[in-house]
Amino acid sequence: MAPPPSTAVSPVVALIVRVLTFICLIISVIVIATNTATSIVGVDQVNIKFNDFYAYRYMLATGVIGMAYTLVQTAFTIFFVTTGNRLGGDGLALIDFYGDKALSYMLATGAAAAFGLTVDLNRLPGNDSDTQDFLNKANAAASLLFIGFIFSAISSIFSSLSLPKRF
Repeated sequence: MAPPPSTAVSPVVALIVRVLTFICLIISVIVIATNTATSIVGVDQVNIKFNDFYAYRYMLATGVIGMAYTLVQTAFTIFFVTTGNRLGGDGLALIDFYGDKALSYMLATGAAAAFGLTVDLNRLPGNDSDTQDFLNKANAAASLLFIGFIFSAISSIFSSLSLPKRF
């Protein structure tokens, strides 16, 4: 009887999912980091930046951390695809599993915090068109972060299927 395959999912598919995660995260980070607006409050002009709000800062932080983790894991996956050997053996499979779980939860909470703040800010009276554009861009960045979460969760499932069997 032949031994079972070392992974339940093709490493190429896992690589594609990681690359898609990274693409979503980098676009989300770029959109939120460049998001600014000028709003008129009474007779004063107020410059609004993403870092004026804790939720958007948290969203940016989760995106940056997610990009760094995904980039490292993508390099390990490329190594696995090209050589057929997993770098670090079973120990790295456990790090993949737990790291993917933690990352997906972080990305989900970052997207949720940004969605919640955007909904609350949309309810404020007197939003001009520039403020509305700011909130729409923040919503777009949160949506991309959420899509990155979905790809990260899929990657987490793949890494759980790649865990060594210990019966």
